[in-house]
Amino acid sequence: MVKHFSDIKNIIIVLALFSWIGSQGQSTKRARDYGIMFDGNPGTYNAITDVPGVEVGHSTIIKGSGELVKGVGPVRSGVTAILPRGKNFDPVYANWYSLNGNGDMTGTHWITESGFLETPILITTTGSVGTVRDATWQWMDQHHYYSPFGKGYWYAYPVVAETYDGILNDINGQHVKKENVFAAFDSAKSGYFQEGGVGGGTGMICYGFKGGIGTSSRVLSKADGGYTVGVLVQCNHGRRYQLTISGSPVGRELVDTLPMVIDQRSVASNFSPQSETGSIIVVVATDAPLLPHQLKRIAQRVPLGVGRTGGIGGNGSGDIYIAFSTANPKAFNNDSISTVQTLSNNQINSLFEATIQAAEEAVINALVAGRTMTGINGNTVYGMPVEAVRKILKKYNRLK
Repeated sequence: MVKHFSDIKNIIIVLALFSWIGSQGQSTKRARDYGIMFDGNPGTYNAITDVPGVEVGHSTIIKGSGELVKGVGPVRSGVTAILPRGKNFDPVYANWYSLNGNGDMTGTHWITESGFLETPILITTTGSVGTVRDATWQWMDQHHYYSPFGKGYWYAYPVVAETYDGILNDINGQHVKKENVFAAFDSAKSGYFQEGGVGGGTGMICYGFKGGIGTSSRVLSKADGGYTVGVLVQCNHGRRYQLTISGSPVGRELVDTLPMVIDQRSVASNFSPQSETGSIIVVVATDAPLLPHQLKRIAQRVPLGVGRTGGIGGNGSGDIYIAFSTANPKAFNNDSISTVQTLSNNQINSLFEATIQAAEEAVINALVAGRTMTGINGNTVYGMPVEAVRKILKKYNRLK
């Protein structure tokens, strides 16, 4: 018989670790596989990689258990890389938007000024933005990223974004290193990639459940141009009661289900599991020919999709979104005039809608992929109970 709370806590840690380890060898079902209803027509992979040329890679760091020892662990962190044209240097038109700025995304000033995204996009933990930025610079240099563009071009401003994983991770230990960034680049590929607690999303929490990386895509009708919009999120935001799935108040019905186990040594004295202190980073890719001012408008539609899941962009949240277009290859140059194509503003509404739909589904995909995780000081965040969610959606007639 278990006589002490510490014994119970240790059991939770062991079971959670076994649950996470076991889940890694399984093929992960996604939200649609469970009959959850979404609007719009997804692409082949239902992922940002449905946009031709886009590649995604992860490096995940999970080691240690028990009490926090700064600089040692436990570690629940990582980095995710998004490469707009794979490992080829061919800058893309881009723009960005911040709904609430309690967060960081480096390199955005030059994107605003120039209209181009010249580097890959990396997403990681708050404590490692500088390391990841520097390592990205080194990766571009060592891999001759700018060749054969020209000898006169030798640097750019890496775009690195973050969300806070300090509930589960030894965040001040800054465990994401250069080799992890290089590993994320090396693993980057098109097609399917893992969601949930992987890469930059390893230690993230969403609506009080295990969050992390999620993705989705939409393909427009031929009448609307047949373009693809892909979204990738790193979600670490929201309060339990806010969670909304397919228009149903799932979070309110699960508000007392599987609450987080948080050791107060891990958090500020005024911390509450119900407080809004997280963030969400969203990357939008499309092959539609859009110019930077139009991509700003695309980025501004992302919070409408996140809002469908319950997000409000709270004061403690970094809600930062970036959108780019892979159309108009070779538009970037230093010494000649470029001729490019672009849609008229009257043709952009279907892209707005696709962005909203894909952002919504990407968040729910992250939650569905989330697996129970225990981190520092035994802090435990549970994966969203999908079967319980299905029962709720069935009650509201929102299950296929």
